[in-house]
Amino acid sequence: MHELAITQGVVDAVTERTGSAPVAVVRVRVGRLAGVVPDAMRFCFELVTAGTPLEGAELEIEQPEGRARCRSCGRNFALPDPVLLCRCGSADVEVLAGRELGVASVVMAEPAG
Repeated sequence: MHELAITQGVVDAVTERTGSAPVAVVRVRVGRLAGVVPDAMRFCFELVTAGTPLEGAELEIEQPEGRARCRSCGRNFALPDPVLLCRCGSADVEVLAGRELGVASVVMAEPAG
């Protein structure tokens, strides 16, 4: 399950920036063509945040749709899945969006007291 390594990377990147400050929400962008299963990432997030400043934080996952441009006919079109095929029949397409994978933002927890 590569989601475990990806999620650990997200947690490491956030804690590198936030240090020991508690985090309430981590928002990530995971394109629909990135090959990452959001539910698996949520499960892994709970595991890898245990004992860290992110423990108990909410993971919000935004899933931008795939977009492509056909090099043969010039059409821009949505890619709901990894099948890179234009309606004209050409597989010569350029993926424009949908492979994103990264931290979009972090919401810090309110200080206790």
